[in-house]
Amino acid sequence: MRHNKVGSVMTTDVVRAEYGTPFKEVARLLATHRISGLPVVDEDDKVIGVLSETDLMMHQATIPDPYEPKHRARLTELAPGARRQAAKGRARTAGRLMTAPPVTVHADDTIVQAARTMARRRVERLPVLDEEDRLVGIVTRRDLLQVFLRPDKEIRDEVIEEVLVRALWLPPRSVEVSVTEGVVTLTGHMERKSDTEIALSMTRRIDGVVDAVGKLTYRLDDARGRTGEQPQAVHGVADDWLRRL
Repeated sequence: MRHNKVGSVMTTDVVRAEYGTPFKEVARLLATHRISGLPVVDEDDKVIGVLSETDLMMHQATIPDPYEPKHRARLTELAPGARRQAAKGRARTAGRLMTAPPVTVHADDTIVQAARTMARRRVERLPVLDEEDRLVGIVTRRDLLQVFLRPDKEIRDEVIEEVLVRALWLPPRSVEVSVTEGVVTLTGHMERKSDTEIALSMTRRIDGVVDAVGKLTYRLDDARGRTGEQPQAVHGVADDWLRRL
């Protein structure tokens, strides 16, 4: 099946910084372009780190409080991560402020792969690389969610063509396919139980499908070798994917 690629939803006009970009220039870039983060690249456009508003806030947060008791300040310096925060607090350039190594994706990766990376690494944006690992774009959570804006008719056509006709070799109208707000319902009779499972499994993997519901019966239970009219319903996992985003 076809899956939308990161390259189809990424932003190609990327605001970026270099290792030696001054602190104030980084702050100006974020404010001027109304963004909350940007990649840091080397002279070959390879991404060496990422910067966020949080990194810049470290500078302000590490300024000593003249009213804080000295013994408490010393205890704070011993806390986990305090040294790294202190280093960022003294940083004057993007290279000293950035978080490295960066979490990235490639333009040819699928939107699903990018979403899983975002959820697993708990990041809000991903620099996008080409085949030579050079920066070509950036993708955000909002960009990835565009896949769920696919029209219902477009999703229905893909289910019929890719799942029923090409994968299962069924006549286009052998199973009724209806799509409402991204929820696909398959209704009809199929030869084998395994066919119903394949149909539902493939359907819920189509880009833009929020859920897949099966109202399917089958003649042969090929897992057990017996026949019988039995309904089956399987629900998709796209809703769980959205919650993780």
